[in-house]
Amino acid sequence: MLKLLIGNKNYSSWSMRSWVLMRELGIAFEEQVVRFDGFEPDSGFKSALRRVGGAGKVPLLVDQGFLIWDTLAIAEYLHESHPGVWPTDARARARARSLCAEMHSGFEALRSHCPMNVEASLPEVGRDIWRDQPAVRADVARIEQLWNDALAEHGGPMLFGAFSNADACFAPVCMRLRTYALPLGSRTEAYVRRVLALASVREWTEQALAEQDFRPFEEPYRSAPG
Repeated sequence: MLKLLIGNKNYSSWSMRSWVLMRELGIAFEEQVVRFDGFEPDSGFKSALRRVGGAGKVPLLVDQGFLIWDTLAIAEYLHESHPGVWPTDARARARARSLCAEMHSGFEALRSHCPMNVEASLPEVGRDIWRDQPAVRADVARIEQLWNDALAEHGGPMLFGAFSNADACFAPVCMRLRTYALPLGSRTEAYVRRVLALASVREWTEQALAEQDFRPFEEPYRSAPG
């Protein structure tokens, strides 16, 4: 069976992408959580991953001893043997890959100022970020443009009609937008609600809430949960 190594569900946005993709498509896998305790070379987290191999980051997919790291590489590996990872139409598939690649390499301001935190509700923090960080506003505007174009072209309910890796890729973005209550247009707000209502995302959220593992270095904006 496939094994997927992930970080804390409350914080690990990259882990969430591969986990949601596999769970939503019904791809069987064993989960192994590698708890965040810091990201220094001598941390327990890094030491545990070094023992397995790969790039020292999560997610990490293991298929009978064969390692695949990075969310895009994991998606492409799964695409070889599981339908539904990408749209069936060639142009839609290329566009979905483009969206995921842009997410993978971009939106640094949103990621930096609005770290993923499933447990938290931080509208006051989000309000200050929205006021003071034009780069975050620009990131959200670009995300809304991408979503609106895809939803208009393919008719929803997901970005390319049926669920695909594009939706899994943006699921942590939906989490961030909810946590920080960043303002959205009606169409993109409805899309966020649909993503958060996916069975896989609900399951991830429930398990993230059950962790109750506050990591102060992940939360510079508060000293305790709640």
